[in-house]
Amino acid sequence: MVDIVRKRFGLVGRNISYSFSKGYFTDKFNSENFEGCTYENFDIPEINAFLEVVKNTPDLKGMSVTIPYKEAVIPFLHKLSKKALLIGAVNTIRITKKGKLKGYNTDYYGFKKSLQPLLEPHHKKALILGTGGASKGVAFALDELDIPYTFVSREASETAIDYSRINATTFDNYQIIINATPVGTSPNVAAFPLLPYDFFTAKHIAYDLIYNPAETQFLQKAATQGAKTKNGLDMLIFQAEKAWKIWNK
Repeated sequence: MVDIVRKRFGLVGRNISYSFSKGYFTDKFNSENFEGCTYENFDIPEINAFLEVVKNTPDLKGMSVTIPYKEAVIPFLHKLSKKALLIGAVNTIRITKKGKLKGYNTDYYGFKKSLQPLLEPHHKKALILGTGGASKGVAFALDELDIPYTFVSREASETAIDYSRINATTFDNYQIIINATPVGTSPNVAAFPLLPYDFFTAKHIAYDLIYNPAETQFLQKAATQGAKTKNGLDMLIFQAEKAWKIWNK
C-alpha cells in the first residue's frame, strides 16, 4: 500500500468565511485527484497570529494571503520574489523544504491577464480606487501594460486624489475605473464607491476586484451608463493557478 503524501495549503485573512479560495482548491484537488492535498481557512484577528498558524500546521506547503494582510505579512517572511518586492504586497507564500517562507504576488498577473481582452486603443488611462495591498498589484500590472494611472482615496495625499476631485473631466481623461477597495463586498452589497456614475459611457471599462456578489452596485451603476464591466472572478482563478505552480516548484 502506497503512503499518500499529505500537503496542506490555506488562506490567511480576517473574516474570510466567504472566501473563494477554499472552495476553488478543494474542488481542484477532488476533480484532479490530488490525493492528500487539503486547503483550509486560517482566519486570524491580527497579523501577529500568523507565525502561530505556520508553527502549528504540519505539512503546510503554501498559503494565500488576503485582506487585510497583504502588506502586513511581509515582515514575517524570509524572502520576497523580485516582483513582490517591487509591488510591496504579497498574496502567495511558498514554504520551502527548509521551512523558509517566500512571498510572491500573483494578483498582478491575474488582474493583467483578465483585463487585457477588454482593452481597446481608446482605453488610455486608469483610475485605481483604493490604496491598499490589492491596489498595488493592479498598479504594477498597469505599469507592465504601459497604462498611466492615478490612485483615489478617501483622503487626498501626495500619491492619491480624493473622491471629491472626480468629475466629468476626470471621466473624459480616464477610461478605465478599477475598484480595488472592499466596498460592496458581501454582505454589504448595497455599498458602492462614491463616484458620479452618470459620467460613465460605452467607452469606459468598470473593473471590480470583488467577485461576491458577481455584480456589485459599482458594476451595475456603470453598466446602466453603457460601460463595459468585469468582476474579479477570472482574476482570482488566474492568480490561484499561478499560486499553485509556485507551491509546486
